[in-house]
Amino acid sequence: MKKLKIAVIGLGFIGLPLSLSYARKGAHVVGIDVSESLIKEINQGISHHLEFYEGKSLSEILQEQRKENRFYATNHYEQAAQEVDHYIVTVGIPVRNGDPDFSYLTSACESLVKVLKRGDCVILRSTVVPGTTEEVVKLILEKSGLIAGEDFYLAYSSERIAEGRAFEEFITMPLAVGGVNEASALKGKEALSFVTEAEITISQIKTVETAKVIENIQRDVNIAMVQQFARFAEKMGIDTFELIRVANTHKRVQLLTPGPGVGGYCLPNALYYLQPKAQELGVSLSLLEMARQINDQVPRILVSMIKHALEQQGKTLAGSQIAILGLAMKDFSNDDRISPPHHVVEILLEEGAVVKAYDPAVPANYDFKVDELNEAIQDADGLIYLTVQEEFLEINWLEMIKLMKKTPVLLDGKNRIPRSVEGGALLLRI
Repeated sequence: MKKLKIAVIGLGFIGLPLSLSYARKGAHVVGIDVSESLIKEINQGISHHLEFYEGKSLSEILQEQRKENRFYATNHYEQAAQEVDHYIVTVGIPVRNGDPDFSYLTSACESLVKVLKRGDCVILRSTVVPGTTEEVVKLILEKSGLIAGEDFYLAYSSERIAEGRAFEEFITMPLAVGGVNEASALKGKEALSFVTEAEITISQIKTVETAKVIENIQRDVNIAMVQQFARFAEKMGIDTFELIRVANTHKRVQLLTPGPGVGGYCLPNALYYLQPKAQELGVSLSLLEMARQINDQVPRILVSMIKHALEQQGKTLAGSQIAILGLAMKDFSNDDRISPPHHVVEILLEEGAVVKAYDPAVPANYDFKVDELNEAIQDADGLIYLTVQEEFLEINWLEMIKLMKKTPVLLDGKNRIPRSVEGGALLLRI
C-alpha cells in the first residue's frame, strides 16, 4: 500500500491515540477537532490521556510523532483536504435524556462535505444508531455532488478498543467493516489494515453498526445481573467477589464484577442507540431496558448503604463528611464522562453530606474535588472507594483510618480495602 495520507476527525479518547497509531506506522496524519484549546495543547505535545505503549506515555508518543512531522492537529478541514485522501470520523453521538444527539456528527459531516474530493475514502468509526452511515452520513456527504460508492468510498467499522489499552488494541483487536458497496468495504479494510494486524471481517454496514451496539449492551446486561447477585450476597452474608470467582471456575460462565455503576461513553449509551431503530421497527427491548435501570440505580443503593451504616452509629448522613476515592468512569482512567461516582456525589450532596472527592488522574475541577488524599479523608465520617488509580494502590489503610473520625464507615466498591481494617472501621462491600 502506498504511503497513507489520512485525517482523523475528532481527537478525543479514541481519535488521538488512533491518529498516533497511524503515525507510528508511517502514515501522514492530520488530526481535526473543533476545540481550539485542544488543538493548541496537542500541537504543543500535551495530553492528559492515561495511555501507555512500549514503556512510553501518549504524550511522549505524541511528541515523537510531532518531531517526525508525521502528525499535527488543526481545526481547518480545507488545510487537511490538501494533504489527505482518507478520513476516519470518530466524533461521538452523546445521549441527552435518552435521545441520541447527532449534532456533533452531522456538523463534522457538513464540514467534510465542503472539501470532499473524488477518490476520497471516508470511514465512520463512531458508535451509532444502526442505519446512521447510510441514512445520515451518506446523505450529507452526497450533497457534494459526488456519489458514495462511485465517486468516493464510504465505509463503517466499529471501534472496540478499551481506554488505557488503545495502542495495543488498535493493533490486536479483530475488526468488522462494511461499505456502501464492495469496493468501499475493501478500501476501508485496506486502510484499517495499515494499523490493525488482527482479522478484519467484511459484512453489511447495518450488521456491523448493530454488532457494535450489542457488544456494549451485553456487558451492560451482564453487569446488571451481577449487581442483583451482589444484593442477594449481601443479604446472605457472603462475599460477592468470592461468589463470582467461584462461579467463574465453570468453563462456560463468565460473570463480570459489580462496581459503583456503569460509566463512560460506551456502555450507558448503547441501549439508547438501539432504541430508536427498535421503536421504528416495533421491537421490544424490555430486558435491556430493565438492565439499564438496574445499573442506573446502583449509585443510590451505595448511598443508602453508607447512610444506614452511619445511622447504626447514631449519625445522620446529613452533615457527615464523606470522602470519595475516584471520580473516573473506570479504573486507571482520567475520563469522568457519564461517571457513576459523579452520580454518587450528586446524591450525597442532595442528602446534605459534606463531600470531599479525590482523583489524581481526573484533570477537571469541581467544587467538591480536593487536591490531596489527606484533605479528603481528614476527619471524614465515611469513605466510598469507587475508582482505582495507581496512587490508591499504595494506601496504608490502617494509617489512613487514624486520620478519620472514630470507627468510620468504609464502603468498598472495588474489593480493594483489606479486611485487616475491621475493628478500626466498619467495612462494607458491595
